[in-house]
Amino acid sequence: MIAGTDFSTLARKDVAHHFHPYTNARAIEKDAPLVIVEGDGVEVIDDSGKRYIEGMAGLWCASLGFSEKRLADAAKRQMDVLPYYHSFSGKAHNVVAELSERLAALAPTQALREGRIVYANSGSEANDTALKLVRYYHNAIGKPQKKKVIARVKGYHGVTLAAASMSGIPMMHQHFDLPIDGILRTLCPHPYQFANDGESAEQFATRCAEELETLILKEGPETIGGFIAEPVQGAGGVIVPPPTYWEKIQPILKKYEILLIADEVITGFGRTGNRFGSETYNIEPDMLTVAKMITSAYVPLSALYVSNKIFQACADASASVGVFGHGYTYSGHPLACAIALETLKIYEERKIVEHVRSVAPTLQNALKRYADHPLIGNTRGIGLIGAVELAEDKAARKPFDAKRGVGAYLVRRAQEHGLILRVMAGDIVAFSPPLVITELQIEELLRRFERALLETEQWLKS
Repeated sequence: MIAGTDFSTLARKDVAHHFHPYTNARAIEKDAPLVIVEGDGVEVIDDSGKRYIEGMAGLWCASLGFSEKRLADAAKRQMDVLPYYHSFSGKAHNVVAELSERLAALAPTQALREGRIVYANSGSEANDTALKLVRYYHNAIGKPQKKKVIARVKGYHGVTLAAASMSGIPMMHQHFDLPIDGILRTLCPHPYQFANDGESAEQFATRCAEELETLILKEGPETIGGFIAEPVQGAGGVIVPPPTYWEKIQPILKKYEILLIADEVITGFGRTGNRFGSETYNIEPDMLTVAKMITSAYVPLSALYVSNKIFQACADASASVGVFGHGYTYSGHPLACAIALETLKIYEERKIVEHVRSVAPTLQNALKRYADHPLIGNTRGIGLIGAVELAEDKAARKPFDAKRGVGAYLVRRAQEHGLILRVMAGDIVAFSPPLVITELQIEELLRRFERALLETEQWLKS
C-alpha cells in the first residue's frame, strides 16, 4: 500500500465530484466505486488492500501490467531533459522523430512504411483524424463528393462526435444527437448473432461482403470515401471475423476506390498474437490507428499511420493553402514519445508477441470448453482476447432479458473473487489481460471466473 495515505473518505469524495465515464450516473451515487490505489504486475490493489487480477488490462491497454519500472524511469529521464515541445510551424523534437522512424519500420505493410504518422492523445482522436483525412484527401484529388464513411454494426471507434458516430453501438448515440451525417452502417461479422439458420460461417462472410457492395451501389460509389473497421471488434463484444471475411471485403473496397481504415487501437502491438491485427488477417489498410498499448497506457498517446499515397495528395493540398490545418497541442508529446519508445524496446527485448503466442492457448482452450456450459451460448477469441456470450436458450441463440443483468451479476461475483472483467451489451463477458500474464496466472484467472460462473448458475436457479 502507499504509505501515509488515508483512503477512508476517497470513495465518498469520488462520488461527489467525478462524472464517471461509461457508468450509470445515478447508480454510482448509491454504490461507491471500486477505488484502485496501486498496481503490481498483472494485479491492481484497492483502498482496502485487496488484490485483483486485472483481466481486462484496464481498458484493453496495460500490456506490460501496472508496475513496469522501466517506463517510470523513462518518463523521469524525459521530464528532466525536455518536458514539453511541439511539432507545429516547422519545428520538432528529437523524441518524436525517433519514435516516427521506429513506428514506420514496424508498420504491417509497405504502403504504411513509406507513409507518415499523425499523433494525438487517444484512439478517439486518431479515428476522428482519419475521418478528416478521408475528406481532405478526396478534396485534394478532385473528388469532393467522395466523403461518406461506412462503419459496422457493433463497431467501436471512440467518443468524439465523429468517432462516436462511426461507432455502431446505440447507447453512444442516444441523447447526443448522433450519428452525424455521412456515416453509413453495414453488417457486423458476428455469425452467432447475425447468421441465418443453416448458414455456414463462410456463407455468412459472403453475405456480409454482398451486403456491403449492395450498400455501396445504393449510395453511389462516387459518394463513399472510406470504410472503418477493427480487425477484431472489441467493445462491441470481442467479435472475431469468420473465415474469408477480410478476403471478401477488401476487393470490394479496392474496386470502388474506398479507403480502408484499420482501427487497431485494441489489436495493435500484440493482442492477436501478431504485432498488428492487420498481419493476423492479411489486411492492407490505407490508414491504421493505434493507441492504448503503444505506451502500455502509462501516458496518453495515439498514432495514425497514413499511406504515402494519401500523404502526397494532402501535402500538395496543404501547399496550395499554405499550411496543413490540423494538429493538437500535445501531438507527439515528448513524454509520451519517450515512454512509447521504451515500451517498444521492452516488447522486442522480452519477445512479447512470442510470449502471447505461447500462453494464448491456455486462455483460448478454456474458452472453447466453456461453450458446453448451460449458460454460455457462444465463446470466441484469438491471442489474448476473448469472450463468452451468455444465453438463456443456447439452441435458439436467445439471450437473457437485459433487465435481469445476468452478465453484470457474473462480473460482480468475479470481482468478489479478485478478478476484474468487463460485461458488454448482450451479456458478453470479455477477457483481455496484460500481455505479460503467465500461464499460471491465466489458470488462476480462469479458476476465479469459474467460481463466479458457478455462483451465477446457482443464483439463476434460485
